[in-house]
Amino acid sequence: MAHTLPSLPYAFDALEPHIDAKTMEIHSQKHHKAYVDNLNKALESAPDLANLPIEELLRKVKTSAPDAVKQAIINNGGGHHNHALFWEVMGPNGGGEPTGAVAEAIAAGFGSFTDLKAKVKDNGLTQFGSGWTWIVWNPTATKLEAIKRPNQDSPLMEGLVPVLGIDVWEHAYYLKYQNLRASYLDAWWSVVNWKAVEAKLAAAKAGR
Repeated sequence: MAHTLPSLPYAFDALEPHIDAKTMEIHSQKHHKAYVDNLNKALESAPDLANLPIEELLRKVKTSAPDAVKQAIINNGGGHHNHALFWEVMGPNGGGEPTGAVAEAIAAGFGSFTDLKAKVKDNGLTQFGSGWTWIVWNPTATKLEAIKRPNQDSPLMEGLVPVLGIDVWEHAYYLKYQNLRASYLDAWWSVVNWKAVEAKLAAAKAGR
């Protein structure tokens, strides 16, 4: 079963003024689509992996994928899953302070939401070149952690579960923010969808 491009759960302009409509359109309909198309092409050479859910595929890719297409699956499978999560953890009328289980987990892992934002921003600014700044659930340590990873590398490949990620590839912000990655990272918190993050955290804690 081929992987497919998910529909955005909101209009291209729904995250204005923080993320502009043209960036959302190009990012979701061109960049994400390319990852999906290239993933399906790579999986033609790995039929045993072709029908796995994307999460399971990424957990197994380093040990199970043929060497000839392993990196293509890492790049494009990661790109597909990372972006699908990215669209979900953003939304119109977002932002504000986390509450409930998310707030408790942030306090336990980082001390405060302010400290979390500072760590996420630092990771985003110090990620050389393209990549992501992540908040992940570490099932071994049973806590949230902040990490950065290059390119489209998925935390799932390391046994970590992403619950929030911010894309710091230039195509994610350059039309509006140009070289001001820091301004983009600050503005991003105005579109975070805490309900989606809470659902992902609950699923991660439950091992799903």
